[in-house]
Amino acid sequence: MAGHRSPGGRRVTGGPAPHQAPTKHAAGRATALGPVAGRRTVASTTAAVGAAFGVLSTGVFAAVTSTGGGTAVADAAESSTAITRLADAQALSLRSGNDIPATSTHLSPVAWNGPGAGAGQAAAAEVADVQLAALDKAGKLADQIAEQHAKEAAAAAAQAELDAIIARGGLDGWIAEALRICGLPQSYAPGVEKIIMKESGGNPRAINLWDSNARAGNPSQGLMQVIPSTFRAFVHPSLKGRPITDPVANITAGVRYMIATYGTGTLAAGGRTNSSGGYIGY
Repeated sequence: MAGHRSPGGRRVTGGPAPHQAPTKHAAGRATALGPVAGRRTVASTTAAVGAAFGVLSTGVFAAVTSTGGGTAVADAAESSTAITRLADAQALSLRSGNDIPATSTHLSPVAWNGPGAGAGQAAAAEVADVQLAALDKAGKLADQIAEQHAKEAAAAAAQAELDAIIARGGLDGWIAEALRICGLPQSYAPGVEKIIMKESGGNPRAINLWDSNARAGNPSQGLMQVIPSTFRAFVHPSLKGRPITDPVANITAGVRYMIATYGTGTLAAGGRTNSSGGYIGY
């Protein structure tokens, strides 16, 4: 007697089946896994699943489907479809008597080394280089701004100190103000003070009545002991209206005269000296 398999897969005996349109059953049903022909091993089922879904990756995530000892990798965009197909295939196999172990599916990051990978990596590297260059430029700009702020802060501190000296008055204040008016650095202050102390002892009203200038009727006067004609020629233009004994105006006249005659080196040194180091008037 002819035999065939029931949908459950058991061989049965009996007369020929009634003539009817062939039905799809477990022995010949076409599925996403291909035709099921008899009992399959776990390894062969796994291979079918892998062949059905393919091993695709996008460089972002891949759906990894583990069935027993085999693994199939599906594209992340098709992961949900792959999972659905796998569930259908498992249910079909169970109905056909094939035992497919429980399946687990998870998303795993994978590297993309396919077509276009080199161009993508080059583009990413170029973007990274641009970003690093921008950061470097921003860092240098920040350093320049910080340096400028430091310079401005130092200048402001120096100006505040100078203002305080001038406000206190006295010899230091007069020298500081005279140098500022002349546009000269305050580093000349010690030399100027040395000259003043040698010439007048720091007395703004001092008058020399015994030297040749005095005998000629042009006595030296003031802190820097300048004669009237020298004062008029060298006093700073902004102070021309002040008298010769005005401390600040007198210093500007003496300083400007020394620079014009002997240079700034003599001013910084505190006047001229002889071979033995003794002070010589100017």
